[in-house]
Amino acid sequence: MMDFLILAAAAFLAGFVDAVVGGGGLIQVPALFSVMPGIAPATLLGTNKLAGIWGTAVAAGNYLRAVRLRWSMVLPAAMMAFLLSFAGAFTVTHIPPTYLRKALPLILFGIAVYTFKKKDFGTHHTPLYSGNKELLMAMAVGAGIGFYDGFFGPGTGSFLIFIFVRLFGYDFLSASAVSKVLNVACNGAALLWFGYSGHVMWPLGLAMAVCGVLGSLTGSRLAIKNGSGFVRKMFLFVVICLILKTSCDAFFRS
Repeated sequence: MMDFLILAAAAFLAGFVDAVVGGGGLIQVPALFSVMPGIAPATLLGTNKLAGIWGTAVAAGNYLRAVRLRWSMVLPAAMMAFLLSFAGAFTVTHIPPTYLRKALPLILFGIAVYTFKKKDFGTHHTPLYSGNKELLMAMAVGAGIGFYDGFFGPGTGSFLIFIFVRLFGYDFLSASAVSKVLNVACNGAALLWFGYSGHVMWPLGLAMAVCGVLGSLTGSRLAIKNGSGFVRKMFLFVVICLILKTSCDAFFRS
């Protein structure tokens, strides 16, 4: 019973954080591995995807009621994310992400420094592109981040938000909305793979999903209510946590 309560609390908190700026896996994945150390890692990761995708989908729905997106751009980008997430998952079975694991903390550190120094970063929504140029760029982002999510994964939501703020001129709220749609596509592809291969604990994953949805509803409503300034602060906090976590994984664990 205590194990389930721990996982339920972790799922709620993961849903809350993920709904605002991504990074829910920082909470939910370690909780699963800690509470259930005897279960195969692939099964824990598959269960995490099942628990997380529902909260991400609900958060996306909340954002979409408050933020207007260009679906002619978002849907093709999501499709590329879905397809390349499969490719990334296939690749990681042949090539371990050793070098990427060590480079990731440095990349995240650069993102944190840039966001901190640019005080108005992501506070204004002034899209820089439109038409076919925006479409092609978004598809390239969907493909690249989708592959990364399938191949490795940590910080996917935060990377998406940073890219859409920095390269596309979106504010943090609009970037969060786009990132949720693309995240659903990535997670859906991974969940299909894990489910097909039998690496999902369905009852536990669905129970955690309920808690994650409650967290996502809370987080997305708070983000919409408080605007891009609040999301920016949460983004910096989560990126710093990601730097610490990925540095520990890369340099202090065998």
